[in-house]
Amino acid sequence: MSALIETTSTATTTTSAPSTLGLEAIDHIEWWVGNARAFAALLASGFGFAVTAWAGPETGCHDRLSYVLEQGSVRFVVTSALDPDSPITNHVHRHGDGVRDVAFTVVDAPAAYRGAVDRGAEAVRPPAVVTDEHGTVVRATIAAYGETRHTFVERGRYRGPFAPGFELPELTAPLGPAVGLDAVDHVVANVELGALDRWVDFYGRVLGFEQLLHFDDDTISTEYSALMSTVVWDGGRIVLPINEPANGRRKSQIEEYLDYYRGPGVQHIALRTDDIVGAVRSLRARGVRFLAVPPAYYEEARRRLDGVDLPWDELADLGILVDRDPEGHLLQIFTETVTGRPTAFFEIIQREGARGFGAGNFKALFEAIEREQARRGNL
Repeated sequence: MSALIETTSTATTTTSAPSTLGLEAIDHIEWWVGNARAFAALLASGFGFAVTAWAGPETGCHDRLSYVLEQGSVRFVVTSALDPDSPITNHVHRHGDGVRDVAFTVVDAPAAYRGAVDRGAEAVRPPAVVTDEHGTVVRATIAAYGETRHTFVERGRYRGPFAPGFELPELTAPLGPAVGLDAVDHVVANVELGALDRWVDFYGRVLGFEQLLHFDDDTISTEYSALMSTVVWDGGRIVLPINEPANGRRKSQIEEYLDYYRGPGVQHIALRTDDIVGAVRSLRARGVRFLAVPPAYYEEARRRLDGVDLPWDELADLGILVDRDPEGHLLQIFTETVTGRPTAFFEIIQREGARGFGAGNFKALFEAIEREQARRGNL
């Protein structure tokens, strides 16, 4: 068992810190779920993740059970409570399984925290230094939309499995055929009507993000529903689209999410691959289910991407969507929801130069989502 020491850090900074606060990448995404073993098993058996660390009573963590799963540079932490009065239990009771924390690797966690709080972020957890025989990790947390959190993680002086309090698992090899998911491409949030501009301002003012793209309800709409979306990013590897519902004839997918999740939260996580055909074949063989695409979509897509050499028969067979922008093209596909409530899902994406998010596919995608809504009686 690791020896674990936690102390409060007293390091400080001022508002003269760099606009990005030293953010380097998404460190990990933590899910709070009802059954960590079951959700970790889904990520391992369905999506090809390897369990690389774990924490529980046997490692000195007596209030929760956590598994760390990794593939490429993607790192998920899946956590469930061991105490019925735990904040984790209350979170799952209200929201169902969902993302609690989108954590960022930083150069200096106390500096990032103080800079964010000085710029108006709500403080959740002040900087704390956690130490064991492998080194030191420093963490601090601020609030984001709904009950979502952003933790700043400083791990440059740590060489152990994830963080103090975690140990290596007995089994580390991924199950089944390789999938080839390489990185988190973007993390999408859903917020309530009228809140989009406030959260775009938050990421700009507090974290120094810039607006990359904006889609209004004329761009993202179907016969029945619409939404608006703004993409913010740090200029590098952290890309965070934010959606809000727009007025439509019927309930939009964003409204359905907000109803079931009981507030704002992470809607989907896009995972990047260099071989989407191979990845989707492996995922389907592992039992992962995707939203259905009508055959007529590919007739229009061939015209829209005229001149781009693509394996059209394989794309149609697997249900992979395609789009292009001035920089190149992309391929993408969306899973069905992976939680008990119809809330969170994954996107698999391959970029061939394109920097966009599949605007040409929005209509086909949202009509597919609406078909699922209609089956649930929520359209």
